[in-house]
Amino acid sequence: MRCLVTGATGYIGGRLAPRLLAEGHAVRCLARRAGRLRDVPWTARAEIAEGDLRRPETLPAAFEGVDVAYYLVHSLGQAGFEAADREAAANFATAARAAGVRRIVYLGGPEPAAGRHVPSAHLRSRAEVGRILLDSGVPTAVLRAAVIIGSGSASFEMLRYLTERLPGMVTPRWVRNRIQPIAVRDVLRYLVGCADLPPEVNRGFDIGGPDILTFQDMMQRYARVAGLRRRVILPVRPLTPSLSSYWVGLVTPVPNAIARPLVESLVHEAVAREHDIAAYVPDPPQGLTGFDEAVAMALAKVRDGEVETRWSTASGPDAPAEPLPTDPQWSGGTAYTDVRERAVHAPPEALWRVVEGVGGEHGWYSFPLAWSARGWLDRLVGGVGLRRGRRDPHRLRVGEALDFWRVEEIVPGELLRLRAEMRLPGRAWLEMRVTPLDGGRSRYHQRAVFLPRGLAGHAYWGAVAPFHAVVFGGMARNIARGAEQAAHRPAVSSGRR
Repeated sequence: MRCLVTGATGYIGGRLAPRLLAEGHAVRCLARRAGRLRDVPWTARAEIAEGDLRRPETLPAAFEGVDVAYYLVHSLGQAGFEAADREAAANFATAARAAGVRRIVYLGGPEPAAGRHVPSAHLRSRAEVGRILLDSGVPTAVLRAAVIIGSGSASFEMLRYLTERLPGMVTPRWVRNRIQPIAVRDVLRYLVGCADLPPEVNRGFDIGGPDILTFQDMMQRYARVAGLRRRVILPVRPLTPSLSSYWVGLVTPVPNAIARPLVESLVHEAVAREHDIAAYVPDPPQGLTGFDEAVAMALAKVRDGEVETRWSTASGPDAPAEPLPTDPQWSGGTAYTDVRERAVHAPPEALWRVVEGVGGEHGWYSFPLAWSARGWLDRLVGGVGLRRGRRDPHRLRVGEALDFWRVEEIVPGELLRLRAEMRLPGRAWLEMRVTPLDGGRSRYHQRAVFLPRGLAGHAYWGAVAPFHAVVFGGMARNIARGAEQAAHRPAVSSGRR
């Protein structure tokens, strides 16, 4: 079949597409910018269509000839996300019906039981999107999952950092609510299997793993699998979901804008009420993946640097649609730049390895306190902060997050361009170029560009410019020094023959 995958730049979509290809399906991915998928290994075997679910005129070509359409997008973390998701789902449904799509598959959230808690905005929006798709006139399968356990998922990162960084904690009482987590491998298995559902199936399915736990249980069992001591957890009443989300935002890499809807959803118990999906997609012979096994597999992926996708992979709908403007387009406006160049006594390959390795655990090669302070300031004003890290410690791809930057362009061995995603009164980029010189040397060229927005933007640049000699100047010096040290470091013998 021909499958259309929306959200292929995101956590689930980026894992589903290669699995559909492995099953022999033709895959077309819908992305606002095709370049975002350029460096992903499997896209050479897929078709990339440019389009935007908020712009219905861009959708007919993407849906043409499609048998199964996967809806895997959401605007979580963006202002007004309920209205945005409502509009996107309606446009998706209309385009699918007009193109004669045979099946829609949607991954949503759990449906809270009627009770004293009003559904959170996040769960309310997920349920509304499901209803829009079920009423589309196209047979639809809505998969309702609670916490997804897998390397790089927002829920797993939240669990991981809370448990690893806090041996003792005061927690809200909702940590005792029951949850039925599910391994990402089982979620993907269900998504792939739903492509073959009979045409009369138009309904929702609860999906969950074999274990029903509380969030407190999950933290203790994570600690055990990770080889940590048992955590001291004291649930108290005064910690509201809003206060909890700020605490999660401070302790984990997940920013407040995403942590808050996730935490608010945990106020509700999320236990599957049925397992009807097994009649259409049978459980594997060895059974569904248990919580401990899912955590162990996720930790192994993190340890080995084999994380396929991360929660930070997707960019929000308000991200700039265009890359860094070319110099001539700046005429008539203001562009502030900081340019640094250094001749490096190391070959281009050694310099490039240092450039591509920036960020994450490697840091930014200058004044760590200044970078950390900027990251904390960004978190305080609701930004992503510096702790998103990087997916792979050595290799970067276009479109992926790198601390509070996003990789906008990469030409291996030559150019790395990052777009800032911290809260700024304007738009900012950081470019790093490597050019070869004679005699086995190279040149490092670094350029920071800031396009201010209003008076606040000009004032911001004026306030931070005095620190650039330390931050950007130190960065250029230390990157050059790191390349020279690596190039002249004696090779270590492995002892093999």
